[in-house]
Amino acid sequence: MTELKPRKALFNPEVKRRGIYLLPNLFTTAALFAGFFAIVQAMQGDFERAAMAIFIAMVLDGLDGRVARLTNTQSAFGAEYDSLSDMVSFGAAPALVMYEWALRDLGRLGWIAAFIYCVGAALRLARFNTTLEVMDKRFFQGLPSPAAAALVAGLVWVMIVAGVPGEDVRWLACVLTIFAGVTMISNIRYYSFKDVNLKKSVPFFAIAAIALVFALVAYSPEIALFGFFVVYGLSGYVLAAVGLLKRKAQ
Repeated sequence: MTELKPRKALFNPEVKRRGIYLLPNLFTTAALFAGFFAIVQAMQGDFERAAMAIFIAMVLDGLDGRVARLTNTQSAFGAEYDSLSDMVSFGAAPALVMYEWALRDLGRLGWIAAFIYCVGAALRLARFNTTLEVMDKRFFQGLPSPAAAALVAGLVWVMIVAGVPGEDVRWLACVLTIFAGVTMISNIRYYSFKDVNLKKSVPFFAIAAIALVFALVAYSPEIALFGFFVVYGLSGYVLAAVGLLKRKAQ
């Protein structure tokens, strides 16, 4: 008689299941929904609402990591989920919105420009995830994908509010899209604002400047947001040029 061995369990009960924290992933899911909503609105021709949805995704994306750190609910699952959400909200969505709004009229060049942006966002996120432990926390290597998405969506939003159709600025849209895509995978460094200490005392004019910023955003949110990210997008090149001049002077 051969001894019958017990059947191996399908799931190993000795291996503890890894939990998924609800709170930070709720913000990530909301950001993913906003990016998907932007794609749907672009397909329906409502480009202003699509651009606004991308900015909403930016706000939600900025909250999920901070909520995770404040509540001590960081996890590898959350980090991977956040990257996938970013690819939709700040990679595919802005590329599709810009293509449908202005780049379609350029034919082959239009979808190539949109693809350059999309692949730039994918490479930017992949490089960020693999160099997270060795990079200087004060700076980003390459333009962050949310800022690149703000450049693309901001142009769409500003022009729609101004009553300018996409076909009239298709070349500007093409150049800006390629610029955002290439800058994401460049070695240009951008200030990350991660070393800003909110608990530190500040002079009075800092509070006055913050109040002025809120007033500008309330008066014309599309111009204020687009203008800020244009300045931020150029700031990396300015810092690189200043650093190059200093090295040459030495």
